[in-house]
Amino acid sequence: MKEHIDPSNLPQHIAVIMDGNGRWAKKQGAARVFGHHNAIKAVREVTEGCAELGVKFLTLYAFSTENWNRPKFEVDALMTLLVHTIRGEIKTLMNNNVKLATIGHTTSLPGDCQRELAEAIRETSQNTGLTLVLALSYSGRWEILEAARQIALDVQAGRLTPERIDENVFKQHLTTHDMPDPELMIRTSGEMRISNFMLWQLAYSELYMPDVLWPDFRREHLYQAIISYQNRERRFGKTSEQLVK
Repeated sequence: MKEHIDPSNLPQHIAVIMDGNGRWAKKQGAARVFGHHNAIKAVREVTEGCAELGVKFLTLYAFSTENWNRPKFEVDALMTLLVHTIRGEIKTLMNNNVKLATIGHTTSLPGDCQRELAEAIRETSQNTGLTLVLALSYSGRWEILEAARQIALDVQAGRLTPERIDENVFKQHLTTHDMPDPELMIRTSGEMRISNFMLWQLAYSELYMPDVLWPDFRREHLYQAIISYQNRERRFGKTSEQLVK
């Protein structure tokens, strides 16, 4: 499968909604948290696969602002798992030259999560390969509201006039201002929603939504997604004829 990928036409940025952990666990007759534990292998496979191919950015939707509304025991278990996973995966990140970053309202995370994240970001900061972005306590609407709030403050302080506000100015106030928009967004489990994820950035992304549940997602599935992306015509509102000219 990998040999069918055109290395000259790779997406620079792949975003993933990791869906299906709960359903995967239910199939095993286990609690939802069991699915989250088994999802770590999928994260490792996709991260290493992207790093090997030369993808520049991989953003994983790890925890949304809406996920705080889940049962407390599940949220607590997820946060504990997050801490242990970050601590345990630093060696893998270093071996694959992967730099860790985050987007989202991370100050709302428990203190131990914030400390582990800060340490992992510091330890991997000099790596020059793939940037792995964890979207934590993140939602697209939250991000857009935050950007609007910051722009309003800039106008109020006289640093910006309303006439100067354009797409570029708005993008500079988003948490993703230093990375390209995702060309490819993958959502596992067959659900056909973007679930409040990167609402601004996904405007022209190619969407790929396989039926496979996230804990079963492997490199071959990643390769299939990239091949599907490479077989599509990206027009950005233009006609096919315009692209040929």
